[in-house]
Amino acid sequence: MQTRRTSKRILAAAAALAVHAAVAQDFPSRAVRFVVPFPAGGTTDTIGRAVAPPLARALGQSVVIENRPGANTVIGAELVLRAPADGHTLLFMAPSFTINPFVQAKLPFDPLKDFSGVTRLVYNPLIICVHPSLPVRTVKELVALARARPGDLTWAIASVIGGGRIGGEMFMDAAKVNMTVVPYGGGAPALTAVLGGHTSMLIGNMLDCSQHVASGRIRPIAVTSATRSGTLPDVPTVAESGYPGFEAINWFGAVVRSSTPRSTIDRLSAEIGRALKLPEVNDALSKVGMIPAPMSPGEFDAFVQREMDTNGRIIRKLNLKIE
Repeated sequence: MQTRRTSKRILAAAAALAVHAAVAQDFPSRAVRFVVPFPAGGTTDTIGRAVAPPLARALGQSVVIENRPGANTVIGAELVLRAPADGHTLLFMAPSFTINPFVQAKLPFDPLKDFSGVTRLVYNPLIICVHPSLPVRTVKELVALARARPGDLTWAIASVIGGGRIGGEMFMDAAKVNMTVVPYGGGAPALTAVLGGHTSMLIGNMLDCSQHVASGRIRPIAVTSATRSGTLPDVPTVAESGYPGFEAINWFGAVVRSSTPRSTIDRLSAEIGRALKLPEVNDALSKVGMIPAPMSPGEFDAFVQREMDTNGRIIRKLNLKIE
């Protein structure tokens, strides 16, 4: 009797593997949905729409961009979680994917268990800029002034839990300084506050700040990426300014349901990576300040884990929550 039950389990497992393999071989058998959990027309939407046409050509199926904004990207993630685990529905995700578990009390999914990484697509550096009235030109001088006037310097943030906030907290932690956070309702008002001298500095998107750097209305101190930016190549990184290993960036990637066949994930990752190398895709991405930075599925899973570890530590320390 025991032998018979064991044989049935083996046969069932073999049948399941056969179905799994057949699903992978049939991919793609219909249109692929790229769920973008942000409104149409924004930077993130532009990234998805730049990659979609060459990806569709490579897969031999149409790639449909589906905008599902809301709940700090949770609505879009839930939609992908309810779709079949066959690779036909991808989630375009951002740092919020690694922040939500620590700021939302009842998140309806586990980012690490319920999703598998396909690839990182792009990133954009953040840049530390100060109002010209602040007597600093380097990270060393900024840190010295902040230590001499603890809590006196103010820095604008676009969102209480956004990339600028996380990057700023990482910088203060690394430099062992204390500056006062001033939250604004978006990147534009935060930048305006620094331009007007209402706050001392901000850690903002490179594209938003670069035009004002050129006009002299704000002064660049350092970029937060691991390497210098081609947009402002003379501006050093935080890492080379005395804090080796420092990196804080905005990034965007793609994930699918965790039970999606590995061969399907690998194909999606490879085709997106090839699309990101095309000149027309690079041109579209550079206009919104994005740098192609594809990763293998394994590399991207490890990257997401590191981001969650870092963000979790910072958010728990600050006790940040979304009501």
